[in-house]
Amino acid sequence: MNIKLIGGVLAACLVSGVVFAQDPTIVEPKHYKLAFENDEVQVVDIHYGPHEKSKMHSHPGGVVVYVTEGHLKFTDEKGNVKEVYAKAGESRFFPPFKHKVENLEDKPFDAVYVGLKTKAGEKK
Repeated sequence: MNIKLIGGVLAACLVSGVVFAQDPTIVEPKHYKLAFENDEVQVVDIHYGPHEKSKMHSHPGGVVVYVTEGHLKFTDEKGNVKEVYAKAGESRFFPPFKHKVENLEDKPFDAVYVGLKTKAGEKK
């Protein structure tokens, strides 16, 4: 077999493994459950119990809709911290970023994340 072909296949496997390894439904199945997915969007149900924390993961840019209220701490890969106060029924846009999450409340937190797989107006 051609060494370049083998190297290319191995490189592709490694790259795809890194991409999928950060998918929250794979890295954090306790907190993130896939509800729906197609070529355009990935819809994920989010649930954090009281004071639960996630591992580092990433989402595509998208919109989160808060099902319950909550107080969350987001820490990005550089250690920058942002606290978010979520109100039930609110929605918010998040750009793609790598982060971990901590529920700072004594009660569970639930939300739905709609991750965009394409840019607006982009055709696949």
